[in-house]
Amino acid sequence: MQLQRVWLIYRADSPIALREARRCADALTDLGVTVSLAMSGASADPFPGLLASETELPDLAVVLGGDGTVLGAARHLSVLKVPILCFNVGGHLGFLTHEPSLLGGQELWQRLLDDRYAMERRMMLQATVNRRPDLNCPVGASSGPMTDAATPDVERHWALNDLYLRPYRDEIAPTCMLELEIDGEVVDQIRGDGLILATPTGSTGYAMAAGGPILHPGMEAIIISPICPMSLSSRPVVVPPRSRLVIWPLGQPSSQVKLWKDGASGPVLEPGECCVIQRAPHHALMVQLDQRPSYYRTLAYKLHWAGSLVDSAPSPN
Repeated sequence: MQLQRVWLIYRADSPIALREARRCADALTDLGVTVSLAMSGASADPFPGLLASETELPDLAVVLGGDGTVLGAARHLSVLKVPILCFNVGGHLGFLTHEPSLLGGQELWQRLLDDRYAMERRMMLQATVNRRPDLNCPVGASSGPMTDAATPDVERHWALNDLYLRPYRDEIAPTCMLELEIDGEVVDQIRGDGLILATPTGSTGYAMAAGGPILHPGMEAIIISPICPMSLSSRPVVVPPRSRLVIWPLGQPSSQVKLWKDGASGPVLEPGECCVIQRAPHHALMVQLDQRPSYYRTLAYKLHWAGSLVDSAPSPN
């Protein structure tokens, strides 16, 4: 990997992440790398500014934070095919990140220069919000800007973990009714607290909390997981990655729902509008440093499964 230009993205509310970012910037500068530092958080989105001000895309984005910081970087940079290397510095669970111990010294950067790493391709989701009055919900395969200039009433959004729709009213705690269409066939009308559409990467997030299955991130599929449905027959479903999902809010004009992307705020939809969700045309490119990565060990460690087995030898069985 060439390292002529690197973006260092650090968690906004973490002094530890800022300190590590500055240390990494000094080390990279000593190697002759052009470095741009930016903080990322709930109220600090650095990517529109970076993309507008920087003359060239980076060879690598180094993310120092938790999973939320990584997800924000993936939503903006994956469509541009920028590789992401992430470390859990100041974060919490850190399913997507490396341990911060790998950050020490010049060895890390030399390892990247010597191509001693692997590149993981993680499936992403694309949501196309259609506000056309003809009730036609086409899906474009474009990986271009968020709003297509040719069809300004169509908006595109991306997510690495999940997209979900929930009721949008502040004064009460309402439910919503969503009609789910899969590949042109109406499958269910879900009444409850909303609906989650997740990737295998996101299967250990909100979808798991809603009772969905855990999928290995090496596979591609879409998890459909209702949130607290009022019908026992509305259950999580896993569909092929090429499926085309259309979600229609039903009810009165006041029955609005909001689209969320990896936990970040998205647009509000009204009855008569629709959201089409499918596999994105691009993948998140995640730099993997572990020589023998084990997703199952990560699950056991992060989710505290069989804690006594994590640091000991397996049984003879």
